[in-house]
Amino acid sequence: MPVRRSSVAFPKCSLLVSLRILLLVLHAGSPVYSQGDSQSDNKVMDNITVRQGETVFLRCEQGDVVTHTAWLNRSSILYAGEDKWSVDPRVSLVTLNQEEFTIKIENVDMTDEGQYVCAVQTSRRPRTTSVHVLVQVPPKIINFSRDIVVNEGSNVTLMCQASGKPEPSISWKFISSSGDLASDDELLEISSISRQRAGVYECTAVNDIDTDVQTVDITVNYAPSVSEGRDAGVTPGQRGVLECEADAVPEADFEWYKDNRRIFNGFDGMDIINTGSLSKLTFYNVSDGDYGNYTCVAINKLGSSNTNFLLYVVIEPTSSTLLQGPRAVQDGSGGVKTAHFHTCLLFIAFLPFLLRF
Repeated sequence: MPVRRSSVAFPKCSLLVSLRILLLVLHAGSPVYSQGDSQSDNKVMDNITVRQGETVFLRCEQGDVVTHTAWLNRSSILYAGEDKWSVDPRVSLVTLNQEEFTIKIENVDMTDEGQYVCAVQTSRRPRTTSVHVLVQVPPKIINFSRDIVVNEGSNVTLMCQASGKPEPSISWKFISSSGDLASDDELLEISSISRQRAGVYECTAVNDIDTDVQTVDITVNYAPSVSEGRDAGVTPGQRGVLECEADAVPEADFEWYKDNRRIFNGFDGMDIINTGSLSKLTFYNVSDGDYGNYTCVAINKLGSSNTNFLLYVVIEPTSSTLLQGPRAVQDGSGGVKTAHFHTCLLFIAFLPFLLRF
């Protein structure tokens, strides 16, 4: 905006600090006038509210024959006539003539809040008017808990503090589940935290201007628990797999044992493949020595858990065994495990002969 100046000079050396603010105009807004138009020498206008980052226009009506005029803030001179005294590049002159004296402050911040005064010295007397500028600031979360890792059963306190004007309200919400855990305080306290409370928590700071949101993740460590082992029956020479699944944070390491002797990957043609919470013990060509009892152990820094498996032999039926009735299925220890095959084929074969009688 070009600066409009009159031909009237305002000598800096003889400036008399007599003050008056008659009009304050917000950028892209409507002018705010002082109450009435009294000729009193000193006048106070209503507070003016602006938002952080906006531009504020300070307009002072002159009138009569003006000899000196100035804009001041906290006893510091911003402009004396057309002479800029402020070193702030955001402050600039907009209009200076016999009718008005207008300056602007761009990108308003909290440091600009306070009292502003326009001083007008006329041929008759000095006049002053003051106004208090209030700066509204959107909320900003400034003190916030970081992501944390705790052991199950620990007490946890999350903090969320925010700045802003008006003062923002704070709320917490657990967003990783149904959201049944909430708080309207800066501190969120969780007593004896369980694994079900692990996840993401959201803090929201709100005022009349805007909203700020931050999230924090809680990781809850706990000892492994393994699912019950499922026995497997395998025909000699075939492929067999034992699967062990463990729930743990951090993820568990797995160990496999046969009759209390640890099995390592590649041992006697067996492979161990671990993928996250699952471990697989694979037999590619089951032999008599593979049958027997196996133990899977899941371990992390908080503890361990184990489960047992039985790998037993399954004998495939042949033409000769079809006539032998029930067949035996043996485990690796020589014991007998149940397995019955119906002899219905034999009965059906003799049924036509029986019907003749």
